Amino acid sequence: MKINTTTFEELHRPVYILEEAKLRNNLSLISSIAKEADIEIILAFKAYALWKTFPIFREYINATTASSLYEAKLGYHEFGAPTHTFSPAYTDYEIGEIARCSSHLVFNSLSQFNRFHLQSKQANSNISIGLRVNPEYSEVETLLYNPCAAGTRFGVPADKLPQQLPADIEGFHIHCHCENDSDVFERTLQHIEDKFSPWFKQIKWINFGGGHLMTRKGYDIKRLVSILQKFKTKYPHLKVILEPGSAFAWQTGSLVSQVVDIVEDKGISTAILNVSFTCHMPDCLEMPYYPDVRTAKHVKDSEQHAKNVYRLGGNSCLSGDWMGYWQFDHELQVGENIIFEDMLHYTTVKTNMFNGITHPDIALLKQNGELETLRNFTYSDYKQRMD
Repeated sequence: MKINTTTFEELHRPVYILEEAKLRNNLSLISSIAKEADIEIILAFKAYALWKTFPIFREYINATTASSLYEAKLGYHEFGAPTHTFSPAYTDYEIGEIARCSSHLVFNSLSQFNRFHLQSKQANSNISIGLRVNPEYSEVETLLYNPCAAGTRFGVPADKLPQQLPADIEGFHIHCHCENDSDVFERTLQHIEDKFSPWFKQIKWINFGGGHLMTRKGYDIKRLVSILQKFKTKYPHLKVILEPGSAFAWQTGSLVSQVVDIVEDKGISTAILNVSFTCHMPDCLEMPYYPDVRTAKHVKDSEQHAKNVYRLGGNSCLSGDWMGYWQFDHELQVGENIIFEDMLHYTTVKTNMFNGITHPDIALLKQNGELETLRNFTYSDYKQRMD
């Protein structure tokens, strides 16, 4: 089916729409950065894991990163390559299978390393083992997403590392960014070198984690490449890895929803939709942030009584399942589409079926203009979660 990609007027049910052309643009840019900087850039499943699109990804990248057994299995079986895997804590009943699905396995602590590294090697003799370290520096302002905040459960600080690393540790993993530009990486890298360069001669690779939003408009790509090239010149024996998530799916598609009712209380108009913030756009409430809505302008609370201004309300029973306020150029009508922009990262991997609310379909808008449904959710999906 071919559709109007501006209004999606042919659609009357909620659906996430991934646009292939936009995805390929991001993949092409990421691939070119990796080649120019002579590093490896891999996809983090925690942000995006639509496995039916993996054949497209395989044209541009060779590996992925996982944070759990299921993600590791997805990478191994569906992407077709063992994953780079990190988890805050492995278990004895999963570690063997995780190791068999992984090319790189990162431990969060020395105690986890001591407990599981031999078992990991027995399960996969070719696996490369790493350790997550904590530079105790991050410019992430939202505490929920700051992995280096005081009391963090992530990584080993420099003062707790032995002078001589255990023989099996071949790499360091460091993650301390969230949708940051390259200037933040440059400042963070100085802290990383100051704290951990004494151990660099003992390792073979270093993974600088995710949060490098290199596909965002205005991101200083030249600066990123220069930073990485200088680091490679300084430490030529180290393989450098980046594992962004959002960057791959940034601005690649939308969530199309419909107005199902309009209610008013104390002069506040709310357009109730057939999607839910808490179920289908959880980061909006968690961070929180206001998503862009096509053909609408987000306005301040003080403008809530202005003409054609609406709260947008979700269809769950959670009282706080709403966000506002947006001003439209017309009076909203039941049945018309409300289109949330940039909804392909940290959405489909985090959605839930709270209240048994119908999950939006997932579709791919191909380069030829055809819309292909990748996934249609039914009552069985809800029921089987509790089977």
